[in-house]
Amino acid sequence: MRATTFIAVLILFLAVAVLVVPLVGEAQLATSLPRIGFLAPSSPSDPRVARYLEAFTQGLRDLGYVEGQNIAIEFRWAGAQYDRLPDLAAELVRLKVNVIVAGGPPAVQAAKHATETIPIVMAAVADPVAAGFVASLARPGGNITGISNMLPELIGKQLELLKEVLPKVSRVAVLGNPANPNNAEFVQQARDAAGASGVRLQTVEARDPSEIDRAFAAIVSARVGAVIVLVDTVLLDHRKRIADHAIARRLPTVFGVSFFAEAGGLLTYGPSLVAGFRRAPTYVDKILKGAKPADLPIEQPTMFELVVNLKTAKALRLTIPQAVLQRADRVIQ
Repeated sequence: MRATTFIAVLILFLAVAVLVVPLVGEAQLATSLPRIGFLAPSSPSDPRVARYLEAFTQGLRDLGYVEGQNIAIEFRWAGAQYDRLPDLAAELVRLKVNVIVAGGPPAVQAAKHATETIPIVMAAVADPVAAGFVASLARPGGNITGISNMLPELIGKQLELLKEVLPKVSRVAVLGNPANPNNAEFVQQARDAAGASGVRLQTVEARDPSEIDRAFAAIVSARVGAVIVLVDTVLLDHRKRIADHAIARRLPTVFGVSFFAEAGGLLTYGPSLVAGFRRAPTYVDKILKGAKPADLPIEQPTMFELVVNLKTAKALRLTIPQAVLQRADRVIQ
């Protein structure tokens, strides 16, 4: 009887061991893989963010990295609650990830405050020097490198496009988020461009959705003829709200990211943020192979896209000049 019981116990032990050993092996493999922390201000349910994420993972695949096989990714999403970013960044630091990929200035800011040693790769920052993230584009210094969208320098071009569509426009509003580290630089670029073109500028601010409504009330009071919306994560998250406000008040708008035109903005001109997320893995690859962020120059965009929304133009009772349409990379009907 005792022998029978012993054999039964032994069989049970061996059966459990067969089940547990592979799980232990998988756990050890997971913890031994290089780990990327992905810190984002928004949510993957946002179609814009989903496209960024797909571009990022495709960029990794192009370099031979497959999640779960030879790399692990720790995703942390703030869900547009930016005050959560510092805690999420600190969480990634505690996990001792090998590198943090930060999407947008708020995420970079949070990661920068959380660590001075773990490498940080920027996926979408307009002017990292003006924002205080790096010392220079050629030699970033510190633990941050990545992609610059060089957007402040494009505001002059956006104003030119507005002038082509609205030759008689004399007052233009600039809507920005003062909490964005790049905002002051953006506004100065806009003032310089406006001065050169003889346009009077009205600056308006919005830090959150409720302030967007108040901003448009101020824009209407200022009797401006058009609106330039500065690139910012908060304003991107609420692009449809901004476009709807502008259309309701028959205000032509120009933006720096194509997603605005898709949401109902009239014109967009700027570099592809999707391309920036696709290029970010090249920095991850170099860092995992031993390169130091301080020695990796910031990459700047070389291609820009012009998108025109003809449906919005019709709603605004505007005719887009043929010269603008011929230059457009994409026309939304």
